Amino acid sequence: MNKLFTIFGDPISHSISPLLHNFTLNSLGIDGCYIRTHLKDGNTFRDTFFNNKFDGANITVPFKEVAFTQCDEIRGIANEIKAINTVIKRDDKLIGYNTDAPGFYESIREFSDIKSALILGAGGTAKAIANILRANGIKCTILNRSHPRIEYFIKSGFRAYSWEDFKVDRFDIIINTTSAGLKDDTLPLKKKLLTELINDTKYCIDVIYNKQTPFLKMAKKYKKPYKDGSKMLLFQAVLAFDIFFDNRYKKDDIEKYMKRAFKLLP
Repeated sequence: MNKLFTIFGDPISHSISPLLHNFTLNSLGIDGCYIRTHLKDGNTFRDTFFNNKFDGANITVPFKEVAFTQCDEIRGIANEIKAINTVIKRDDKLIGYNTDAPGFYESIREFSDIKSALILGAGGTAKAIANILRANGIKCTILNRSHPRIEYFIKSGFRAYSWEDFKVDRFDIIINTTSAGLKDDTLPLKKKLLTELINDTKYCIDVIYNKQTPFLKMAKKYKKPYKDGSKMLLFQAVLAFDIFFDNRYKKDDIEKYMKRAFKLLP
């Protein structure tokens, strides 16, 4: 079969997607390989995909939205989100999907009684989460540092604010979708405001995985149930793998092998 897959992003060296996918490829006896591709310019996504003869790919920050514009066809909830994290090649055409949305929702099923959410950040991941939560009856508010990026949310009927015009409210869950804490010790919001919000919430989630970010350390400090993005990564990866191979393999088997791969992490 000799299939070649990749994940595009910047930064990308931290990604554990190759571990998950390669372990599963090997466990299922598939002749294939999954690598990292460090992309500096999102506008080169399409050419880079075809030049390297990839069969499929995942896309992570900050290219989910620009990759959306370079696909020939978009399927599923990605049409509403306007951002993709999974793409496959079929008949020399790129078909885009978003598995972040269902992957995230699956990851929070154990948290009960969530009726409202505050999403920090306004990128592709924030769009995916906001849309899937609203589709499941959860009221979402988006808070971003600057105003221009929240226009999508306002036009889509969400409550969305910049730091300057946000007024403190109470939310059942706070979700960090920004890169704050990925490569440094920064918080996704001013400490005083974030402290007030965390004090009055039920749960905290950071989509950054395999790391206790400063945001999650604050959640722990104030004794709030929290989790990182590991389960979201797991579930979106299972769905992406399923798309790569046209539902040829059982999802239960894919999930089983990816969970085993997680256990290999230090």
